Amino acid sequence: MKPGLSLRMSQHLALTPQLQQSIRLLQLSTLELSQEVEQMLDENPFLERNDEEAPQEAFGLDQADTHVSLGDRVSESASESGHDDGPSEITGEAVTDVAESWDGDGSVEMRPDDSEWGGDAGSRQNKGEETADATELARSTGSLTDFLQRQALSLRLSEIDRAALRFLIESLNDDGYLSDTLPELAASLAGSDDCEQLDELVHRFTVALGLLQSLEPVGVGARDLAECLRIQIKARLQDEPDNALLQAALKVCGHPMELLAKRDFKRLAVLTGESEALIKTAIPFIARLEPKPGRPFAQAEQNIIVPDVIVTNLRKTGAPKFRIQLNPDVMPKLRVHDIYANALRGGKGESHAGLQQRLQEARWFIKNIQQRFDTILRVSSAIVERQKNFLVQGELAMRPLVLREIADELGMHESTISRVTTAKYMSTPQGTFELKYFFGSGLGTDSGNAASSTAVRALIKQLVAAENPAKPLSDNQISEMLKEQGIDCARRTVAKYREALKIAPANLRKTL
Repeated sequence: MKPGLSLRMSQHLALTPQLQQSIRLLQLSTLELSQEVEQMLDENPFLERNDEEAPQEAFGLDQADTHVSLGDRVSESASESGHDDGPSEITGEAVTDVAESWDGDGSVEMRPDDSEWGGDAGSRQNKGEETADATELARSTGSLTDFLQRQALSLRLSEIDRAALRFLIESLNDDGYLSDTLPELAASLAGSDDCEQLDELVHRFTVALGLLQSLEPVGVGARDLAECLRIQIKARLQDEPDNALLQAALKVCGHPMELLAKRDFKRLAVLTGESEALIKTAIPFIARLEPKPGRPFAQAEQNIIVPDVIVTNLRKTGAPKFRIQLNPDVMPKLRVHDIYANALRGGKGESHAGLQQRLQEARWFIKNIQQRFDTILRVSSAIVERQKNFLVQGELAMRPLVLREIADELGMHESTISRVTTAKYMSTPQGTFELKYFFGSGLGTDSGNAASSTAVRALIKQLVAAENPAKPLSDNQISEMLKEQGIDCARRTVAKYREALKIAPANLRKTL
């Protein structure tokens, strides 16, 4: 081939550093954003937290800020009976300017929008109005290990038995079960192949296991569910040794748990030698026992959900009127450091170029955070406008909604809406939900409209709750009942929704 020159035109999209940061901040959760802010505060000397209400010095900040603080941005939508007043109006301006690089324009002058952002969000709330409390701190109790160790101190044991009991206590899982076998625990502790030493340890652990299973809570130290239930029943039999119900329950727990789960009364009656009527009485008693003795002591990580958006109904009676506002508690209070930025005024030379770039980074970080919350507010307002019936009537009134519908209205891409609705939460009169919760596919109806999959799941849950426990509804029966209400939902779809709701099949829901 002969070498040659050719001219060709093409288009490509270049993501500037600012745009990349804006996209990344948009998809962060509240906790991740807080961590990002802390990191930026540590790295950039021109960025500072504004935790004070004192007025700033006038280093070029005497001009009014042209952007409305998002803490004050409130979107209201009125909903009248049988009448839609149109989309909600969001007051204030969104931050839309995007520069091309971190380099800046060489200016070190302070701008009006370099001032604090979100600093007075909390103080600007209307006093006397109800505010949504989105979190409730659960009461914490002492750990299961500490609780058992305190009981072990009251036992008169030799040093080696006390050490064995302590080792078993520390080997329990959060549910109070001993997940490893005694030989496995002995092997892990011995660290050798000496059979005599292993046998001695297994013997010590066997004695310690009996002591452990005698402690509170009853059932702790069991190796499986059946043993846990048997320990609890035996503890009651000590007080009522002649109780026929307890004796029958103990026999039932001595057989495979699958028979108990399937409620195979006839099979259990044959295996235990008890009457079928007594077995039917014993099974509800077994169901009331505690399957996880360590549950009250479990120190599970509490994933507290803090909503990004708060929706409140301004009208106690009559047609609802909703107010949509950002949660001031999740909005970082940031500003550009006045004195440091002013010190660069008039500075020249390469020594100041790096500082000027850091100043520009601080400015764009504040702008990108402001743009993030502005986008969340716009998307939330559009969601509330379409799901007003849900906010009043609950899940059964949820309407189908897809990302494209919100994207087309706001002039955004679907990927942007997806980022906004991921790990962002909204506090509503019906509870706190992730923004993605309000989106769902639709099922056809006889009227030609679509029913939301969320509403159909809620209806299935309602039908199951109202069923006759002796004759539970099958998936096919539920499908037919939905069709009678004009919702075309196949049996397989009902089964999928039922499993998503963690509802057992009809044969396992059948009770006496």
